[in-house]
Amino acid sequence: MLTTLTTVTGVTAAADQPIIGLITKTDTNPYFVKMKEGAQEAARSRGAKLLTASGKSDGDNAGQIAAIENMMAAGAKVILITPSDAKAIVPALKKARDQGVMVITLDSPTDPQTAADALFATDNFKAGVLVGQYAKAAFGDKPAKIATLDLFPGHPVGIQRHDGFLQGFGVKKGDPSIVCMQDSFGDQAKGQTAMENCLQKNPEINLVYTINEPAAAGAYKALKAAGKEKNVMIVSIDGGCDGVRNVKAGVITATSQQYPLRMASLGVDAGVDYIKTGKKVSGYVDTGVTLITDKKQKNIDSKDSAFGLSACWGKK
Repeated sequence: MLTTLTTVTGVTAAADQPIIGLITKTDTNPYFVKMKEGAQEAARSRGAKLLTASGKSDGDNAGQIAAIENMMAAGAKVILITPSDAKAIVPALKKARDQGVMVITLDSPTDPQTAADALFATDNFKAGVLVGQYAKAAFGDKPAKIATLDLFPGHPVGIQRHDGFLQGFGVKKGDPSIVCMQDSFGDQAKGQTAMENCLQKNPEINLVYTINEPAAAGAYKALKAAGKEKNVMIVSIDGGCDGVRNVKAGVITATSQQYPLRMASLGVDAGVDYIKTGKKVSGYVDTGVTLITDKKQKNIDSKDSAFGLSACWGKK
């Protein structure tokens, strides 16, 4: 359902007030809640009117298409969107762009990426590289038996993070050190099941890469149930508050933190500039990533969990 947010000034919207739409995958995921907060704050500071909408669930392409149409009817000249379906959303975005709407994807790209004017997102490959490099530094010459708990087949973010981790650790696909690969769908329960399956396949696993921190929490639960949690390193990606707390607690050894609030605020800024000047942004804008760990490794740049908690998203 489309929701119109109050404007910065708290007064009736002026006829020439910039109108910007934000469409997220869901309105319940803390990541997208933080993204909305960033957009709201930027809209208030720039005197813009923000319209928000989301799908009923991750993958609700029809809901996102309806939101685009509603926002255009309400006068939005810029749409910020986290696409639920990278390919299926493309025709709706083309229709919007053909009518002069600037489209910025946040967090994840369309397929092809050029279906939007610009992408503001984490460098997901780099996020994977960072935790891979960290794990390699921590392992040194110790042989690794690696399990990867990935997203699901074909998702660009999942592929980028997975491939980045492998490069950072210095192994290629098919390397014998990779003893198990399972899909977790970024879900804690599915992550636990995936880890259980991996342990059945190879009980000697000592390094686990997970697509995100809920999957990492599930993996840890499975490892603890098997009495193996003290001998296995888990590295992950996201930087949510729950995940950073798990770094502090020793559940996750290191995670790459991304910044959804920054994505949305930069998107709103670019949108206001376009509406006022006609100048479009284009291409990819890197919104940053930081390695978070309380167990520093030599020659690996990182911040501790205190920094991570100060910059995290979700319930603090």
